[in-house]
Order: sequence, then C-alpha cells, then structure tokens
Amino acid sequence: MENHEVHDKEAKERIVNDIKEYDCHLALLESDGYLPAFVYTIGLYEKFQHPEIIIFGLKTDVMAHLLNGLRDEIRKGKNYQPNQTYSGLLEGYEIQFLEVKRENYPDYLGYAGWYYKKTFDFPVLQMIWPDKENKWPWETEFNENWKFEQPLLDRNIDFKYHEEKKLGVYTTHHALEGKPILYVYHNEDGDWQFHTEYEPKIENYKLVCLEQIIKLDATLNDIYYLNYGQKAYRDRIGAEWIIEKQESEPENEGKVQETKTIINSGFWYKIKSLFT
Repeated sequence: MENHEVHDKEAKERIVNDIKEYDCHLALLESDGYLPAFVYTIGLYEKFQHPEIIIFGLKTDVMAHLLNGLRDEIRKGKNYQPNQTYSGLLEGYEIQFLEVKRENYPDYLGYAGWYYKKTFDFPVLQMIWPDKENKWPWETEFNENWKFEQPLLDRNIDFKYHEEKKLGVYTTHHALEGKPILYVYHNEDGDWQFHTEYEPKIENYKLVCLEQIIKLDATLNDIYYLNYGQKAYRDRIGAEWIIEKQESEPENEGKVQETKTIINSGFWYKIKSLFT
C-alpha cells in the first residue's frame, strides 16, 4: 500500500509538471495480456478547450507519438471532430474520432478525473485506427484478430467485456433462477465462469451466452477487466469486488482452487513522460 501511495503521489506531480511544460500529460497503461494497452491525454481541455484524446491497441510508443502529433496540431488551432476522417497523422491511413460516453470515463480516465478536481466534467475523443485494408472496427470486414484491440467507447455501455456477446460461459441454474452471482472466474484458457457459490456442483452447470449473464446482473460489468487466471468475489450485489489470482493443482486442472495472492481490484496506471 505504501508503494502505491508513493507511486500515486509521484504520478500526480508528474501530471502537473508535464502540463505546465508540454501543455498536456500522457497517461499510459500497458497491456496486461488480456486488455489492450492505451494512452490518453490530460490537459488538452484545460489548455486549449479541446477534448482529451484516448487511443487503444497500438504499441505504446506509437500511440504516444500520435498523441504528441495531435497536441501539436491542436496548438496550431486544429479542432478534431467526431465521425470525420483525417489524414497525415498515421502514415498511409486515415483516422477517425468517436465521442466517448461519460459512462466509460471511470474505467479508463482515472487520473484525468483526479486532475479535473475529481470530476469527469470534460469531453473526450477516442482516436480510431483502421486495419491494413482500411476497414473500421465497426465494419463486418474488419480484421478479426484486431476486433477487441479498440473498445468502442461511444457505445456498448451495457456490455463492457472485450469478448463476443455470444461467447459461451459457464454458470449454474441457480444464477438463471435469480440467485446472486458472487464468484467470477476468468480461467487461464480464457473460459469465464459466473457462480452463486464458491464450490458449485458440476451437475448444476449450464452453458449460456456472456450477454445473457450480463443482462441478469449489470454490475458484472464492473469486473470486465478480469485478467486470465484471476477470480473476483463479493459478499452481495453492490459490494466491492475482491480480485485474486487463481491457483490450480495439476491433478485438478481446470477446477478453480483456493486463491492466495490478492491483486489490486482496479487499474494501476503506469504514468510516464512521453513527449518529443
């Protein structure tokens, strides 16, 4: 906890100093192996009354370079608008911007919320890049391998998982009958399990669509970021989720075992100065 407090204090000091020196700060979160990396600005709205900008799914140094370029153009008076195409920033490709829904701010823009006086009262645009065939993520021909590299933050506020809505997941008939889901597992192989008790009996298992589970309980969206090999549990619906690492024994491979390592239940932002 002490290390986190030191990191948090240093990060906030860096944000303030970078905005003074460079007109904005870039907050960076590396990919954890499940969710994509992303970088976003803090300060564009204060300095230029321009929406902050967030980018997902590319190498972090590339995203930082793009944001620096966007900042330079905004300094010159450029005002980027949603649902328009722009060229000249990503070599050989056009880009677009989407207007980020405020319901998505807390999931990705924590330090920006802190900087703007612990509120999310500022506009944000998401920069969208196409695939190599110049198809956009919302087009059916978009490269399937990159489909979840860019969560589209102008939509899907009722389904935040980086998975197909029709993905098959495991639960029990108890959850389908209304018993609260208190244990969630994201296995190393990618399988999801949503259970009402710690050790459900296999004869009670059901295979359903992920979307169906989220419709049963929208608060399950709060742990959309659960990484491979992690589990989340709570005492009741509305209680804080506790995130832990799963440990499985070789003779019981595939079965969720007692967990021992507690992991932070929210994102830890790795804040850097990334300016050219």
